[in-house]
Amino acid sequence: MTAKLHITGNAAADDLLSTDPLALLIGMLLDQQIAMETAFEGPKKIADRIEGAFDAENLAAYDPDALVEVFKQTPAVHRYPGSMAARVQALCADLVQNWGGDASALWTEGDPDGKALLKRLESLPGYGAQKSRIFVALLGKQYGVEPEGWRAAAGPYGEEGSYRSVADIVDADSLTRVRETKREAKAAAKAGKAGA
Repeated sequence: MTAKLHITGNAAADDLLSTDPLALLIGMLLDQQIAMETAFEGPKKIADRIEGAFDAENLAAYDPDALVEVFKQTPAVHRYPGSMAARVQALCADLVQNWGGDASALWTEGDPDGKALLKRLESLPGYGAQKSRIFVALLGKQYGVEPEGWRAAAGPYGEEGSYRSVADIVDADSLTRVRETKREAKAAAKAGKAGA
């Protein structure tokens, strides 16, 4: 992989995301109810703290209580260490069982088109429709993974020139623009509920 991601503002964390598909998949999994940068720094914190290799096999087999402790260490990996450690283990177990422990197999094995890639992602533990579309967009916009139909599969997240998600963050300015777009969307949703 030749991508050079700039998501977290932490060079070491971004290097791991740029070179390790599992790290990117886990970062996306962690991206809920915490700041995007914190979520995507999570894989580096995990890699630095666990015993053994940072790979799907080791994480799937890791002692669950020990992994929760890894998540709790300061600075914490996530504000919900127990549930998110369990989700990371479930994701890794699925990768071991169905993809030979190789996260990149999701987009390389059998040369899937965008629709098939989206379906594969949606089948993963912790990956719903929105998270899967954002990940397809992240792969296409920044990772160089552009199967036929990937923009359509990513929906609005795949639009060129948009600032909707982590897929659009390439520097501090784009991070600010993504945050503004998310704030506006939340305000619009709140206004819609108030008017209903």
